[in-house]
Amino acid sequence: MSDERPWLKNYPKGIPANIDPDAYPTVVNLLEESFEKYRKLPAFSCMGKTITYDQLDKKSRLFGSYLLSRGLVPGDKIVLMMPNMLQYPIALFGALRAGLVVVNTNPLYTPREMHHQFKDSGAKAIVIAENFAANLQQILGDTQIKTIIVTSIGELLGAIKGAITNFVVRKVKRMVPKYELPNVVNFKDALSQGKKFSLPKLTSGPQDVISLQYTGGTTGVAKGAMLTNRNLVANMSQIRAIMIPFLKEREEVALSPLPLYHVFAFTVNCLTLFSIGAHTVLIVNPRDLKTVVKAFKDYPVSLMTGVNTLFNALLNNGDFQKLEFEKLKVTVGGAMAVQRAVAEKWQAVTGCPLSEGYGMTESSPVASCNPIDGSGKIGTIGLPVPSTDMRIADDNGAVCGAGEIGEIQIKGPQVMKGYYNKPEETAKTIKDGWLCTGDIGMMHEDGYFQIVDRKKDMILVSGFNVYPNEIEDVLSMHPDILEVAAVGVDDENSGEVVKVFIVPKNKSLTKDEVIRYSRENLTGYKVPKMVEFRKELPKTNVGKILRRELRDKS
Repeated sequence: MSDERPWLKNYPKGIPANIDPDAYPTVVNLLEESFEKYRKLPAFSCMGKTITYDQLDKKSRLFGSYLLSRGLVPGDKIVLMMPNMLQYPIALFGALRAGLVVVNTNPLYTPREMHHQFKDSGAKAIVIAENFAANLQQILGDTQIKTIIVTSIGELLGAIKGAITNFVVRKVKRMVPKYELPNVVNFKDALSQGKKFSLPKLTSGPQDVISLQYTGGTTGVAKGAMLTNRNLVANMSQIRAIMIPFLKEREEVALSPLPLYHVFAFTVNCLTLFSIGAHTVLIVNPRDLKTVVKAFKDYPVSLMTGVNTLFNALLNNGDFQKLEFEKLKVTVGGAMAVQRAVAEKWQAVTGCPLSEGYGMTESSPVASCNPIDGSGKIGTIGLPVPSTDMRIADDNGAVCGAGEIGEIQIKGPQVMKGYYNKPEETAKTIKDGWLCTGDIGMMHEDGYFQIVDRKKDMILVSGFNVYPNEIEDVLSMHPDILEVAAVGVDDENSGEVVKVFIVPKNKSLTKDEVIRYSRENLTGYKVPKMVEFRKELPKTNVGKILRRELRDKS
């Protein structure tokens, strides 16, 4: 660690300069400690159904036993593809206890996106919500997946409520397309069959990879960030260190509208808060603001994580403004910048500070955060978390002084092992132990860091990274498109939206056709909201399209 860390003097009282990243040899050791300490406490709730730490211990053990009975061995990859539901922590903890590597996947991915991730990871098993099984059917034959566990939204909600929920989802809302998959087992049957087997003692170690979290990194080609036991134990310890002075073990009720497959909620909500005996309330669909408001009415929410767009939407919701927030004491925003106006209004409405954090998938993810007691600086990404160095480097790699602008770089025990099967990409991103983020920023004299520009071309839509290369690759396959460029343009609702500039081969090509084709091949947040046709695109003298010029004129 650097001897000069000006941020340390601004740590609130009780936050240590360093944590012990080797306090637990594995994430499972930490989880099992929580199972033992908090047995009778509620662990997760979803749609009115609650599971305790003890129930989660037993069910995840059964699930892990079942996975190994199917011939899976430690180190095999398992895809988890579902929205927030009680099945997720059971499947996650069961897979980890079986020594498997978890591949978190956005359930809204198109077959094309699923195909890349499943092929690249070499996954052999999947737990998937039935709503998305038809997409799996399209690409299954070209993957190594043999173990398929399908679940429904209502499966663990109880006989009556579960049946009603599934009827509405399947028959009324028609959210489950027909599918045919071989040798499918439903989730409850997997738990039942797990009773026939025992779960052997895990023998993994600190440097073993336990999660492949896919990200575009700094280039845009989806890569699996290899997160080890030590990476995640360290980041959990770092997050606990900055929160513990303001939280009470066993007493917190955390609202989790962010999907647990997203690295922010995965590490913060699903793992870290679990380790302090918190009760986490899962929201299946955060766009349904009624369910978020209802959660505040039904539970004494003391902690909430989210993204700027969600906070902004809630602040403009009349029912939310009428709520009482006497229990709410910690709110943390991540995955995208928290706007000053939103942070100020949030505190005015709820009486609780809204603190912005920062990180990347490659840093497990949290690297810095504003003090959650509200003593931080709005408009910055806060102070590096304990045992973390951050610096600003210029184009030549020289370290910049306070106030100078350059690339933000991170060093700490939470920095990933590398990209799966991509040593060259790893070498470009991690240099001498420093994670090169591609984000442009500066450090203030007091150690607070600030982002002044995004990654060169990356588009940030409601906290999700969207890479122009992927949009352009997909649209360039359309037979009537000659050239295409994708950029991000400002949007008051989602931060940015995708805009594409197209040189058509066929003048009959329409904007609606471009968007329809995009929807067939891209997740919703990646689909262009704006389409502009041009006779030609601006290029350098070597033929590279000038995205910045297009963006600046949009």
